[in-house]
Amino acid sequence: MAEVKISAKSRTEFGKGAARRARREGLVPGVVYGHGAEPVHVNLPGHDLMLALKTPNVLLGLDIEGKKELVIPKAIQRDAIKGFLKHVDLLLVKRGEKVTVEVRVQTEGELAPGGNLLEHLLNALPVETEATHIPESVTVSIAGLDAGHSVLAKDITLPAGTTLAVEEDTVVLQVVGAQAEAPAEGEAEGEEA
Repeated sequence: MAEVKISAKSRTEFGKGAARRARREGLVPGVVYGHGAEPVHVNLPGHDLMLALKTPNVLLGLDIEGKKELVIPKAIQRDAIKGFLKHVDLLLVKRGEKVTVEVRVQTEGELAPGGNLLEHLLNALPVETEATHIPESVTVSIAGLDAGHSVLAKDITLPAGTTLAVEEDTVVLQVVGAQAEAPAEGEAEGEEA
């Protein structure tokens, strides 16, 4: 995964008023923390950050007034109605360091015929991987699976250097048969109400 470079400014004002002023200027308040260091409060360019966050588990190369840091997004707060970014927590990482993240589960192929339904018990799979090589997603083949079949975490092929951060027997996907709707009481088959 490529590193996205973003310039950030340290901030010294805190609270709702300062955050609102920053957002009016197109900035997103954030906190950079990790590795036992003191948290650094920053303002990030809103548009650049929004574009970068479209990639899951994106690796950001922050330039905080001349100091370069590698971070990954840990928590993102959005406005419930308008969806704009309100605040972001960023975790410091180092090249070669292992991090635990959730990777999106994608499926390919068609289920066995017969009205089967695919149920996603986990939309994202927790994995441990190197911070600079986080996969965007993992792909699972569901071709020919019939009702009653399950895909366990251990059945998913992970990229090199990536390991599961969840029990191997965790069910990720399962195939269920379509349920027929039972006729309402008092209705006999073939009769209309």
